[in-house]
Amino acid sequence: MQVGVLRITLRIPGNQSLKGKRQVVRPIIDKVRSRFNVAIAEVDDQDLWQTACLAVSCVGNNGAVVNQVLSRVAHFIDQNPGDGEVLDYEMEIVPVF
Repeated sequence: MQVGVLRITLRIPGNQSLKGKRQVVRPIIDKVRSRFNVAIAEVDDQDLWQTACLAVSCVGNNGAVVNQVLSRVAHFIDQNPGDGEVLDYEMEIVPVF
């Protein structure tokens, strides 16, 4: 079994409130969940208005499949960031015994 984690940092320029941040982050989370059937949540920087950190996780029996799914999620968010922009992302795939 393989577990993959993708961490994406978004910048939301011009945002002035947590409510505005939520209006940018929520549609991204909903689209990724429904399109890729993965777990996704905001995991860091919850008190910062112009930065959001999202984590996506995927479990599979093949590391290549997990890598492909997370790569597609990263590409999707990069192409459809809403009012934000992707600053950085990192992916890790860990075998679980």
